[in-house]
This record gives sequence, structure tokens and C-alpha cells, in this order.
Amino acid sequence: MTSTGRFTLPSEENFAEKTKELAELWGADAIRNSDGTHLDESVLALGKKIYSAYFPTRAHNEWITLHMDETPQVYLLTGRVLAEADIVDVPLMDGFFEEQLKPNRDADPHKYWEVVDRTTNEVVDASLWTLDEDTDTVHVSGATPMHEYTVSFLAYIIWDPVEMYNHLTNGWGDKEHEIPFDIYHPATRKFVFDTFEQWLKDNPQVDVVRFTTFFYQFTLLFDQKQREKVVDWFGCACTVSPAALDDFEKEYGYRLRPEDFVDGGAYNSAWRVPRKAQRDWIDFLSGFVRANVKKLADMSHAAGKEAMMFLGDQWIGTEPYKDGFEDLGLYAVVGAVGDGATARMIADSPGVKYTEGRFLPYFFPDTFYEGNDPSIEGLDNWRKARRAILRSPISRMGYGGYLSLAAKFPKFVDTVTHIADEFRDIHDRTGGVAAEGELNVAILNSWGKMRSWMAFTVAHALPNKQTYSYYGILESLSGMRVNVRFISFDDVLEHGVADDIDVIVTGGPVDTAFTGGDVWKNPKLTETLRAWVRGGGAFVGVGEPSSLARFQAGRFFQLADVLGVDEERYQTLSVDKYFPAVTPEHFITADVHVDPAAREAWEKAGYRIPLSGCGGGQGIKPLGGIDFGEPIANTFPVNEDVTLLRADGGQVQLAVNEYGKGRGVYVSGLPYSAANARLLERILFWASHNEDKYTAYSSTNPECEVAVFPDAGQYCVINNTDRPQSTDVALPDGSVEHFDLDQSAIAWRNL
Repeated sequence: MTSTGRFTLPSEENFAEKTKELAELWGADAIRNSDGTHLDESVLALGKKIYSAYFPTRAHNEWITLHMDETPQVYLLTGRVLAEADIVDVPLMDGFFEEQLKPNRDADPHKYWEVVDRTTNEVVDASLWTLDEDTDTVHVSGATPMHEYTVSFLAYIIWDPVEMYNHLTNGWGDKEHEIPFDIYHPATRKFVFDTFEQWLKDNPQVDVVRFTTFFYQFTLLFDQKQREKVVDWFGCACTVSPAALDDFEKEYGYRLRPEDFVDGGAYNSAWRVPRKAQRDWIDFLSGFVRANVKKLADMSHAAGKEAMMFLGDQWIGTEPYKDGFEDLGLYAVVGAVGDGATARMIADSPGVKYTEGRFLPYFFPDTFYEGNDPSIEGLDNWRKARRAILRSPISRMGYGGYLSLAAKFPKFVDTVTHIADEFRDIHDRTGGVAAEGELNVAILNSWGKMRSWMAFTVAHALPNKQTYSYYGILESLSGMRVNVRFISFDDVLEHGVADDIDVIVTGGPVDTAFTGGDVWKNPKLTETLRAWVRGGGAFVGVGEPSSLARFQAGRFFQLADVLGVDEERYQTLSVDKYFPAVTPEHFITADVHVDPAAREAWEKAGYRIPLSGCGGGQGIKPLGGIDFGEPIANTFPVNEDVTLLRADGGQVQLAVNEYGKGRGVYVSGLPYSAANARLLERILFWASHNEDKYTAYSSTNPECEVAVFPDAGQYCVINNTDRPQSTDVALPDGSVEHFDLDQSAIAWRNL
């Protein structure tokens, strides 16, 4: 086992001796500074590779305080104000954090702002409103009583959102707020490149420039109580300026409205079905950002330094999975590993020489405080990441934050020692080659490849009640023995389904980017997918797949015939829905544990009798055994040939359907768990007619997974829990090997 290398250690001032000790203990071959810190000369003298965090668009208040009209800007939407007479006043900053945001009164409000009657959705003529700059209030005349009004206005971002977060989290008190700046303005752009050129000369000791990140922050807005108000890890709201808007109009031939950014208060969430204006702005923005990223990368390389991009913070406009990213010349991508899906988002980044994962927890006081045990989070994070790393290796690992905090927790120090050694051992054994995948699985949504491993996300790796039932699909796939790609509805319409795809998975809530919205009005889409499945393809729908918000042609799911399931939208209640008997045993549910008492109660309730009524539904005991997450109400089988595997509570949660030579599967939702990952794996193998491939190198215990490395001549079994586990692994020759694994353990065997 290699005891050093592949590890980047954060350090800070006045901590040289302990830095040296931990660098040796953790096998660090590189050291970096954290936000707001610098490395001592004695740390630089340790002979390690030196990373330096570099912030192209902040930490230079001496410049931006003289050019406060060149900070980044954002379109904000006020709260809705009810008009009780023909005059109504709309305050701009109610609900926003005034230390972060300031209305832009410099550019003509009547050109760049918009007042909207939200009751009629009509734009109020500019002659009917005025701005009171002393009170930051818009006075609207000619209003209609009992209508609601909003103002969409430009605001300067006057405190860098990430530095602000770090400042508030770490209690930096009266430390000067760092003001961000926008390189869209020529003078500021020149300052950024001149400053970087000088920095390269002044820092010959730096080997890797860790850009944190480049120019535009993802949407991160706070309220007056210093709480997050709007957070969208993909949001482009904080990228706007009058100059950019004017240039966009010249290039694209139409003018963007403020509404194209505030989007009625949705701020163009990645969950929204993307519209032309949104896509065009992303293209416009990424063209500008990438051209300037390439200049910074080229300057770094010319100075003999590697250019590394942090996939976070000001990453907007870089678009790692959009065509052309590989042309930027970046040496590496590093990102925060929150779970398996985010590990894959980093590891699969195209066109770089290596990738690096920054594991959790941050060395911040919100985790490293007396009485807490950070090692629990550290091991949990490692287990989530490890199953994904086996499928798509990350080249290097590290941590972020303040090393002096972590050093106070000996158990955590020991935990990181173990994780670092295991990380290196995986690389030594596999040569950095991914484990073998047995099926090719495509995730189908509006965004396709551009949002690879980014689907179903609001904030980076954070749980959300409305998303976890879908995000679990990605988390399960991140460490599964399949090859995963992301395709868009446009891809299918333009090119059909690629010959090497075994299974298509699609779904989400109705009228979102993940179900497609009005794209299903195009008959070519349903024609193409039906023909593919009938010819032998496998189609898995989750939640409300292929749904149209408006009832069309008697169907809500436009591919209900493929899935065998539709959803009652209160339009066909007078048409009976007959449920066939539920099938309790099936290849897909073979590993699902059902409590014997629940099974007995379900059988006694008469599960074999098809029950109905106007609207249908089986009024029987639940069979249970599977966590489907948030329920999808009123789903029903479209005919009695459908095989129901779960139909608790009068609606379908899991069903399979033969469709020509192919198969369809419907599942209402799958939050991530070991049991659900196993269920999804069986769904994929069954749907693609690959049941005969399933047994070899499968584990009898869903809490344990197997990864096979043919080129290395080895396979491993991992325990994904904090408890000891036992499992049997079936080998291709029919023999079985037994494993007793300690908590979080990994065991290796020769093929």
C-alpha cells in the first residue's frame, strides 16, 4: 500500500509544526491555503506541491470601491403588493439583505426594470411608475384595486456571497467585507488580468493555481435575517449587467426582459422546463466566461503552473459538461464531495488531466466544536463517495477549512489517516481504472449531457422534501455496476436512441425539466421511444414520467401504454379502473424484505380479488417493504395485463409491463438507500432482459456491493454501513465466497 501521495492538505498561518505532523500522518504531497489564510515560509519549505486559492473577482477592495458600478448584478423580484386604490407603493428591499444587495439606480430604471400586474401578468407602462431613490420605493399609479404588483429591478451585489457565508459561519466579526467585481466591464477585466499577471510573478513558489472559481456566483441571495433566501446551484441570476443585456440584444436580435431572469419568482431554477431566452443566455454567458477562463489558464501554464478549477462558488458559465469545455486548457477540476452523485459530477468531468475531491466535513466551527464527533460525518461521507469512486475514479483527495480546528479532534485525525490510506490503496490496486459496468443506462431529461450528475438538485448535495424521491435514482446509479450517460429529449428527437443504450430512465414531477413539459406534444418523441421499446428497449419511468400538465388525448402519461400505468387527473373519474392482482414475488422484488405479519394481513385482505369503483383502487392492506418516498397519488394500471408489484393505498407504486419485445417499468419514487439501490439494479437488469447476467458478482446483502476490475485481475466487496456486515458473493463459475466485513470495510480478492 502506498502511504503518501494523492492528498491535498489545507493549512494556515502560525501552524507549521502541526501541518508537518499531519502531512506525514495523512500522506499529503500537496498543501493549500484556505479562504482568508496564507501559508508560512516554513510550510512552503516542506517540499510539498503548493496549491494557492485564487479569487479572480474578489479580495481587491482597493479597486472595486472606486468602481462600485462594476460589481456583479442580479435581477431581484420584490414581494407582491396588493393595490387597494389606484396608487400602490412597492418597496424594493423588503426581504433582502442590504449588506449583500443594493438597488442599481445608475442605469435607467425605466429601461432595465419592469413593473408587472401579477393578477393579469401584464407589464405596467413605464410612464405610470416612478422610483423614489431616497426610500427605494416604486410608486405605481393607475393601478387596479385588488390586483397584486411587483417590481423586477437590477441590484448590485456588494458582498461576495461565499466570503459572506464563510464570514458569518466562522464569526469573522468586523473583518472587511470582500466586494465582488464583474469582468464584463473592460476596465475591471483589465484589472483582473493585470493583477493576475503580477500575482504569477510574485508567487513563484505556487505550483497549482486553484481558481475559486472564476467570475459569476451561482444564485445565492440572503434575506434581512442573514438566512438563505434564494439558492440555486445552477442559477445564472447573478450574471447580469446593462452592458451585457445590450450586447446580448445585438448578438441575438431580441431584448431580454427582467422577467426572463426573475421568472415569476422561480429565478430560472434548473427544475423549470428551460425556455429559449434561458438557453440563449446560458450560451451567451458561457461564451464570454470560457474565453476569459482560457486566458487565465494559458497565463498559468505559461508561468509553469497548473490551472485548477473549483467546481463550485463562481463556476457559473464554465459549464463543464457543455460541448467545448475540454478546449479551455484547464489542468484539473476539484469539487466538494457531498455524496456519490457529486463525486461522479467531479470524476466524470471531461477534458482535464486529473480530478480531485474535497471530502466533508469542512474544518469549520459548525462541525468541529466541543462534544461533537466529526469522524462520524467523515466516514459517512467517505462511504458515499467510495462506491462512486470505484465506478469513476477521482485522482486526488483532500479537505477544506482550517486545519487548526481538525487537529483538536484526535479521533477524526485517525479517521482521515484510514480514509487516505484506503483511497490510495484503491488506486494502487486498480491503476485508476473504473470498475466494469454491465449495462448502459441513459438518464433522459430536458438538460441532457449539460447537467450530467446534476439532475434533481437544488443546492449542492443537500436534501429537499420535493427532490429526494428522484435524487435517489442518481445516488443509487453513482455506485452501481452500470455505465451512465445523460441524454436530452432534443437528442432523441434529432438522433433517435443510440444503439448501445440498454435502458432509458426518465421521470420527475409534472411540468419540470426532468419530465419535459410540452416536449411531449411532439408526436415524434412518443413515436421514437415507442418504436425503440417495442424493438427490445427498456424504459423506466419515475414519478410522473412523460406527463403533460394539460390533459391530452385521454392520457396524463403520454407513454402510459409503455409503462402500463397512468395517473388520474380528475378527468376520467367516471371510467372504472380495474386493478389486477398484485404479484408479491418477482425478480425485481426478490431482495425486498416484507414483514411476515404484514404479508399475512395483506393476504387475508383478499389481495387476489380485483377491486374497483369509479376511480378504482384496491382497498386492501399494504404489502409494503419498499420506501417509495413522497407518494404519487391516483396512479392506476391502464389494463389488466400489467403486472403490479406494489399497489398500496389504492394506487400503483411499482409495476412492470411487456411491450412488444421490450419492457416498461413504473416506479413512483426511490429515495436512496441500500435496499432501494438494489431494487433499482434489479429493475434495470430485468427491464433490459439481462436477468441471466445478474447473479455473477452480486452480493446477497444489499448493504454490501461488489466492484470488478478485470484488467487488474481483482474484485472488491465494500460495506456501506457503520456496522459489521456479512454477505455471500456469487462467482461466475457458480461458487460462492463468504465475507464478514467490519464497519466501512473493503475486502479484495483475485479474480
